[in-house]
Amino acid sequence: MADLPFQDQADFEDADRGFVAKLTPGVVEAADGTVIWDNDAYDFLGDNCPETAHPSLWRQARLCAKQGLYEVTNGIYQVRGLDLSNMTLVEGRSGVIVIDPLLSVECAAAALRLYREHRGDRPVTGLIYTHSHADHFGGARGVTDGVDLPIIAPAGFLEHAVAENVYAGTAMNRRASYMYGQLLPRSPEGQLGCGLGMATSAGTVSLIPPTLDITRTGQEETVDGVRIVFQLTPGTEAPAEMNFLFPDHRALCLAENATHNLHNVLTLRGALVRDSRRWARYLTEAIALFADQADVAFASHHWPTWGRDEIVTFLSQQRDLYAYLHDQTVRLLNRGLTGSEIAEAMQLPPALEQAWHTHGYYGSVSHNVKAIYQRYLGWFDGNPAHLWEHPPVQLARRYVECLGGTSAVVGLAKRYFQEGDLRFAATLLNHVVFADEKAAAARRLLAQVYTRMGHGAENATWRNFFLTGATELTGQASAATVSTTGPDLLRALTVEQIFDSVAIRVHGPNAWNERLAIDWHLTDLGERHRTTLSNGVLIHQLAPPDGQVELTLRLTKQRLLDLLAGEDADDIDHDGDLTVLRRLTAVLEELAPDFAIVTP
Repeated sequence: MADLPFQDQADFEDADRGFVAKLTPGVVEAADGTVIWDNDAYDFLGDNCPETAHPSLWRQARLCAKQGLYEVTNGIYQVRGLDLSNMTLVEGRSGVIVIDPLLSVECAAAALRLYREHRGDRPVTGLIYTHSHADHFGGARGVTDGVDLPIIAPAGFLEHAVAENVYAGTAMNRRASYMYGQLLPRSPEGQLGCGLGMATSAGTVSLIPPTLDITRTGQEETVDGVRIVFQLTPGTEAPAEMNFLFPDHRALCLAENATHNLHNVLTLRGALVRDSRRWARYLTEAIALFADQADVAFASHHWPTWGRDEIVTFLSQQRDLYAYLHDQTVRLLNRGLTGSEIAEAMQLPPALEQAWHTHGYYGSVSHNVKAIYQRYLGWFDGNPAHLWEHPPVQLARRYVECLGGTSAVVGLAKRYFQEGDLRFAATLLNHVVFADEKAAAARRLLAQVYTRMGHGAENATWRNFFLTGATELTGQASAATVSTTGPDLLRALTVEQIFDSVAIRVHGPNAWNERLAIDWHLTDLGERHRTTLSNGVLIHQLAPPDGQVELTLRLTKQRLLDLLAGEDADDIDHDGDLTVLRRLTAVLEELAPDFAIVTP
């Protein structure tokens, strides 16, 4: 760390460049007065770095906390620091095109108001989603003014946007509360941001489906007189993503494919494992396609990069970062090393270590290497001892018994804690907590260990995980503060996805002996679907062959969603026995948004 170029102020100069005005105060409220965003809570970052923070992370947090409206180049502006992501505004012939309308409707509306205060009351004439993560589309209804307009997204956007947030959305949102430190105080001892930005806002998440898909690299579209040339980059930072050039502005949007940190190959909240090999290749392609046509490159997070040579250097180093992690991980796994062994051994080349934007503030070398290993070889490391281990509670009880009981293990953990081996102290104490949920001394000591590990972490999401774990060990678990399964996302589900989302809620053992079949005639779509429950599995068929069913329902897609949300079915046109529907809903399990993580 002592060798890092802290004297280099180029990032601070770039982050301040083009500043127009701040939102004052930097707070966004919901209609009922609830605070859903408070960037002023990070004013403490103006002080010197304390002992409770990694100096490199403190530096990154200071950069990410900058808030306001910024001019990127003539006719292109960004609002930064009003949500996890940036909102970019491109001025057209008659209005303004919005790129990535943040996570919350309320934050997006506040960002648009800030822009209009300084650039005039221009109507929104187009909307672009760079990719399928919620912080890049959730605020759409805050900027659209209820007017029809072109909405552009990469091919596959809608499928991935709704699938990610509905199928495993409950678990992802719970883990996201750890990853983003949603419940931690904003302070030198608590949450310092998440490396990619400061936090996720807690407002209303919306989704307006795209009206135009980008299906190929080189596709050119004109919106409100503004020419845009697209590059599809599927499987990089998101399953559906794209970069694009504004040739008349000589400005390149890099979505979330190249930001001022090492990104996640597998995010700690959970997601599909990303393809770091393809990621690197698309960055190479972006250099070839756009470098000679761009004077500035900006992204959906952080601050822009100006100058052709600077853009090429930035993209080349980002490309080399993902390519190096990929190639070296695969080289070492082919020599027999496991994911954790490779993660421990991996070192970046010195030139990449010296570049601030390659540091693991959001992703990390350690968990990205394990993700690459997982992509190729899965969870199993090949050692038979790890093939059929006991689950955590049963394993912990046996370890604690072998080591002499709770008091003996806590004593050992204290020794490792005092010697500075926090990692093994955490391992021992975690076993105690899982073996004996009432072991108060072990919980308190483990909370201290996690706090110390969090304060020493350069990676913001690691810090948030450690500190949130410490908080929950000494208090009570709380449900996630952000929901990404609002009405707009549910309406965007295909009928197949709706029934898939029901199938993953079937409590298998409770449904083993249940047999039923229902036909669903969706009158607004002109489609017939059948669901069959057998052996604890709900099977879905589109346009099934003629056959006997216990119940036939005739309804709209929206009424189907209402029904599955718990509304009464008595008014629905039907043939057969409506109690069949109640037999189905009786075996559906309720979601658990506050499940335990650091305790059994």
